[in-house]
Amino acid sequence: MKTLQPKFTITHSIAAGLTQIERARGFLEADPDDARELLNYRRAFEFVSSYLEGGGPITEGLIREIHKHLVEGVRGEAAAPGTYRTVQNYVVNSQTGEVVYTPSPVHDVAILMADFATWLNQSAEIHPVLVSGIAQFQLVHIHPFLDGNGRTSRLLSTLCLYRAGYDFKRLFTISEYYDRDRTVFYQIIQSVREHGMDMTAWLEYFIEGLAIQLNEVKQRGEQAMYREILTQEFSLSTRQVLALGQVLEHGSMAIQDYERLCPGAHRRTLQRDLKDMVEKELLVVDGATNQLRYRLGRKLFAELAT
Repeated sequence: MKTLQPKFTITHSIAAGLTQIERARGFLEADPDDARELLNYRRAFEFVSSYLEGGGPITEGLIREIHKHLVEGVRGEAAAPGTYRTVQNYVVNSQTGEVVYTPSPVHDVAILMADFATWLNQSAEIHPVLVSGIAQFQLVHIHPFLDGNGRTSRLLSTLCLYRAGYDFKRLFTISEYYDRDRTVFYQIIQSVREHGMDMTAWLEYFIEGLAIQLNEVKQRGEQAMYREILTQEFSLSTRQVLALGQVLEHGSMAIQDYERLCPGAHRRTLQRDLKDMVEKELLVVDGATNQLRYRLGRKLFAELAT
């Protein structure tokens, strides 16, 4: 069998996305649906992190162990955790019941996975973000396990990034972007198969999602830094920090918004907080007496501009 040779084109969209990811990476240095899955995800990543700290390659055994850690005790446990499937499986549209993809026959799984693992450790000439995207697609495409292929592919993808120095594991899971529109995610995956296994469209989608997530994390990090700086410089209370975060995130705030942020606090206390922030020129206020809106003040704009 021929060695895996991923087919894709570096488009302007991919190049632009890679640039955004690299910028966010410089600044910054799972799809669990219940508590057990979340614990499994953390346990699985702790396992692979400790494995890679020893400098070991990504092997079939490692991928099987990832699957085992992810599905034990949750949905998928009946699918033989850590073991390749021994029967044919199918990808079915959950709404229509239609079979949208029939994975490779059982007798090809071990061969395909061996080839895949070999490629993962011989892909140094490809940008690591592209390797991560290809890895996620390829494992889903082979579909080596009866269940849990999606979870395993996402952690493998994150692992590829982590191995290359993109240590994002504590900030978000790589599936967050896909969860916003699962239909589009599946359509993009299927489009690769419909276009001669050209992964370009998938990589554009993957990189766009990763770039968006990293920029969101970067923005949240910047806002947290601004709040910390302003808290120290202007001696703000815990309540005022909450107010500042609200205005930074939404652009303005009414007293009713502040009350929701600080349940139990008297309105006059909150009004004094806001008055203090206006006097310090962190906020400005406009609007009718009973419809006042608090917005970014001169000092806050100055801090954000530096």
